[in-house]
Amino acid sequence: MRLTNNQIDLLSFEMVKLLVKKGLIETENVDQLTEKVAHVITEELMVEDKLNQEVREILSKHSDELRRNEIEYYEMFKMIKAKLVKDRNIII
Repeated sequence: MRLTNNQIDLLSFEMVKLLVKKGLIETENVDQLTEKVAHVITEELMVEDKLNQEVREILSKHSDELRRNEIEYYEMFKMIKAKLVKDRNIII
């Protein structure tokens, strides 16, 4: 995950505060809504983390072939990730 839990909490708090201030949402419990927003952000970031791990596992199974054919790991990582994102309709 690229953001720490503290960063996610701060981001969530600022988002909720701004939306309430602008009158775009109403809530009786700002803290509870902030926690829910933080949870959603965390879950979405974990989707990408899991996808990255899956791509690494795929590449590790083919590491000999990558070396033998002098294929750039990072380029192949991007290609496989893009294909999985497209195939699974994941938004990242």
